[in-house]
Amino acid sequence: MHVLLVEDEPAIAEAVVYALESERITCHWSSTCKDALTAVQKHNPELILLDIGLPDGNGFDLFKQLKEISSASIVFLTSRHSELDEVLGLELGADDYITKPFSPRVLTTRVRMLLRRSSSPMDTTTTQPVIEHDKTSARIRVHGTALDLSRYEYGVLALLIDHPERIYSRDTLMDLVWQRTADSFDRTVDTHIKTIRQKIKAQDSALDPIKTRRGLGYCFEAPVS
Repeated sequence: MHVLLVEDEPAIAEAVVYALESERITCHWSSTCKDALTAVQKHNPELILLDIGLPDGNGFDLFKQLKEISSASIVFLTSRHSELDEVLGLELGADDYITKPFSPRVLTTRVRMLLRRSSSPMDTTTTQPVIEHDKTSARIRVHGTALDLSRYEYGVLALLIDHPERIYSRDTLMDLVWQRTADSFDRTVDTHIKTIRQKIKAQDSALDPIKTRRGLGYCFEAPVS
């Protein structure tokens, strides 16, 4: 398991490298955009921890360049706390967005989770997924049957499915799905999550893929067929 850390602050970089390597996760550190692009081609990491404010460029721009040359999962690790930055990072396709200061233990747990997901062997059988997101038709199916979802129900469930195990707070879901429209209110997300769960259970009463992370938000755990 190899991680590339792109971070220009030595104290933070040393703490992250130590935390990961204590868990037997190899970590290479680059402090600039230029070094990061070279390191990706040399080390072929499974996951990249990416700061946004770098001395020779912007992390958002570097993200796009990295996506062109690497299939690694990318997590923004930054001191930028604004919801706008987080939403932008997630819309670009980041697998997670972690703000500083952070707990090394929480960081290593999230890294291990993403590495596990990326290293899982591909299923070469023709078994149909339990829950399937067909982006072309904007349909989500359970055991092959399309769910009858409203616009916002589809938006919430599609976002969660496309980023399994990524925890989304209510505020982030409202920003990404509702875009803070006039018809959004405090309990909107909870109400839609409840309805989505009911529609999934109507197809399979044993399914409960949307998990509540108390005090944090919601995430999707892909059911095993």
